[in-house]
Amino acid sequence: MARSRFGRHKKQQQTKVEASFAIEIFKDIEQNIKNLNNMLDAPDDLMTREFTIGHGEQQAAIAYIDGLVDKELLQNNILENLQNLSVEQQSEEDVEAMFDKIYQTFISINKIKKGTTLDDISNGILSGNTVFYLDGIDAVLIMDIKGGETRAIEQPITETLIRGPRTSFVESIGTNISLIRRNIRAPNLRLKTSQVGRRSKNNLVLAYVEGIVNPEIVQEVSRRLETIDLDDAPESGFIEQWIEDSFLSPFPQMMDTERPDVVSSSLLQGKVAIILDGTPFVLIAPTTLGDILKSPEDYYERWLYGTLLRVLRYIGAFLALFLPAIYISLVSFHQGLLPSKLAFSIAASREGVPFPAFVEAMLMVITMELLQEAGVRLPTPIGQTIGIVGGLVIGEAAVQAGIVSPVMLIVIALTAIAAFTTPTFSLSISLRILRFGFMFAAAFLGLYGVILVYVMINIHLVNLKSFGVPYATPFAPTMLGDMKDLVLRAPRFMLMKRPEYLQTEDEKSANKGEK
Repeated sequence: MARSRFGRHKKQQQTKVEASFAIEIFKDIEQNIKNLNNMLDAPDDLMTREFTIGHGEQQAAIAYIDGLVDKELLQNNILENLQNLSVEQQSEEDVEAMFDKIYQTFISINKIKKGTTLDDISNGILSGNTVFYLDGIDAVLIMDIKGGETRAIEQPITETLIRGPRTSFVESIGTNISLIRRNIRAPNLRLKTSQVGRRSKNNLVLAYVEGIVNPEIVQEVSRRLETIDLDDAPESGFIEQWIEDSFLSPFPQMMDTERPDVVSSSLLQGKVAIILDGTPFVLIAPTTLGDILKSPEDYYERWLYGTLLRVLRYIGAFLALFLPAIYISLVSFHQGLLPSKLAFSIAASREGVPFPAFVEAMLMVITMELLQEAGVRLPTPIGQTIGIVGGLVIGEAAVQAGIVSPVMLIVIALTAIAAFTTPTFSLSISLRILRFGFMFAAAFLGLYGVILVYVMINIHLVNLKSFGVPYATPFAPTMLGDMKDLVLRAPRFMLMKRPEYLQTEDEKSANKGEK
């Protein structure tokens, strides 16, 4: 009973707080400043500046959060203009005329709007805007002069290329949108803004190119975004986990990138991008397994080089997924499939090893995973040292101690190298998870177990969808037109159509007369 009363009291208190945000603004400036301090509990970084305008007869004030605004713009474009205002106050109508004149003429800010409730003020101030009060007016001006310390545009950290642009997204949504607009100057680029997070109210932008994208994809993505019910969404990973098709699937159903060129090319293909304020990673949807294995460098190089790199990437994904399981199967169950000399060599190298092949492989794979995770978490110079020295020292020590065989060490080294060829971090995590499943299947049933798990994964892939698009396309369903840009990369002049699986409104990527 006590708990129910406490829950009821807590709910009533929360309703009371939310209702207070909807209070309309008073005409008395002192009361408005007092309400603002009460609502935010008078934090130290809340700055209020009261002053007079119009020959010293009219009271006014501004309020903002220190560190979230551009103080130079505040001083030069707002305070100086307002303090130089020369309008004499005569009546209440004159005050309203003064307010409108300030709104229309004296504020040198592009983005400015009116607010009438405490909710408007709190959203504005906490988003980095500045609020202007005028005594005698039951409304405020909310001026967008966001500023403060931000990270400069740098080279991408997780998607480095030898040839290609050297720019990456930052944590500012305005900067990220400008980077996309630099690449796409089309007037039909659409940017639909909304907010996510009940408390954080982060800005979110859904970007697409009208006339190219399939409207059904835009509607589906918009519908899922509207269902988001979170207190805070600090990173795009929160959005991805909320709107993805299957949370049980190990495969990423959306692609995340910090490269503006990748987002721009995806939008021109007929996809949509989700840009969240506060994170440099932009989500791209829909996506397929073939899209995740592509790299932008495939298109910046000549088609022969791009094809070679992509084929190597597929081979690397295969080795990273299957190599330990194949080793366990051949050593434990199917020695007859090995050439005689190779079988004798492996048997000799494993002489004295106290563990079966499965335990031996598990020990080395787990060690590799620990070294990889430690290398990521430590500072860059130390992390590289841990990865190289730790692998060499631990591997050599394990062989000398007779815990693992030299062949096992070679298998694990090849697996680790192959895993690093995956261009997307989320896919590499998926391969690491599935690798353990294949190893367990190989330990119990040998190659039959590996084939069984492989069939199960394929069944899952052909049933998985990303916003209505089959995840395994163009493999299944087969689309021959998209095969030219899947494992092989055809010459540029042969890639003149957008992907069939997106069902875009404009099928050709370069129509006659376009530049």
